[in-house]
Amino acid sequence: MRKLFVTAAALAFGIAASSVANADINIATAGPMTGQYASFGAQMKAGAEMAVKDINAAGGVLGQKLNLIIGDDACDPKQAVAVANKMASDGVVFMAGHFCSGSSIPASKVYEEEGIIQISPASTNPKLTDEGGPNVYRVCGRDDQQGAVAGAFLASTYGDKNIAIVHDKTAYGKGLADETKKAMMSAGKNETLYEAYTAGEKDYTALVSKLKQNGIDVLYVGGYHTEAGLMVRQMRDQGMKTQLVSGDALVTSEYWAITGNAGEGTLMTFSPDPRKNPVAAPVVKQFTDAGIDPEGYVLYTYGAIQAWAQAVTTAGSTDTGKVMKALNAGKFNTVLGNLSFNDKGDVKLPGYVFYRWSDGKYDYLN
Repeated sequence: MRKLFVTAAALAFGIAASSVANADINIATAGPMTGQYASFGAQMKAGAEMAVKDINAAGGVLGQKLNLIIGDDACDPKQAVAVANKMASDGVVFMAGHFCSGSSIPASKVYEEEGIIQISPASTNPKLTDEGGPNVYRVCGRDDQQGAVAGAFLASTYGDKNIAIVHDKTAYGKGLADETKKAMMSAGKNETLYEAYTAGEKDYTALVSKLKQNGIDVLYVGGYHTEAGLMVRQMRDQGMKTQLVSGDALVTSEYWAITGNAGEGTLMTFSPDPRKNPVAAPVVKQFTDAGIDPEGYVLYTYGAIQAWAQAVTTAGSTDTGKVMKALNAGKFNTVLGNLSFNDKGDVKLPGYVFYRWSDGKYDYLN
């Protein structure tokens, strides 16, 4: 069994603290607060801040207030490790993060060494929990689950069409694309094209032209909303009606801001929308009253903090070993529903479903 090793580590890095000054318990969230995926960082920050506010208003945890520290990793692996080390030096006992799998996986090694509980709201690559330490959990699903749903759907819905699968070479994007491809092939459908692209590019003319030359009817994108949005827009500019299908990285209103009407009909997989969960209604109202749409991973971050706080209460301590024992054995009442974790640290919740973008919003595919 893997053990937690405690080492000294402290790297200088810019991190902003919020919430109650001189609070008793330091917790954190970290994600892309800046950069091209900053809309997801904003989701995590909003969810974490509201969770801490609500918990502190109810008396805190073990009679102590929570102090929230925000880390910016910009979805960069090296920056994520620097953030993780700074969190350790700041005495953080719990990390609700990171967002990108490419950040969560290397950062998790620091949290394992430092004895810090990590619950990711959003990192879906299987390696995070398959290879991570016993202190690593997530409240979102996995790419092998998401890919299985996407691949089966593509094979059954577009069995007689030309399908292209592209990915951005990241841990998340390539992992999701490969799992989708594997499931689609298992269902008897082969892709016409399989290509990689570079995240952050603005011009996808060459890729779009290749799709057009090969008569691609359906484009599956393993990657993020920024690039997917540009692809669908540039396909429409070339007169292509190709259906765009992707994953949970499109659960941000920024996707529609990029695509405009070109995004109409885009399909994506995501877990059941927690905004529609009756148990989340009071918290959803708090967000909407504050002018915040709790879309995407807002409530997943809130729920991760709820689960940790309830485990600490059960354990009667923030001691990592005791909290892990409570997390492994417990059931937690959260905005995501009643959840528990399996022996890998993966959440036991309903799997992925399909959504459709229409008129600037996404909703279940009927």
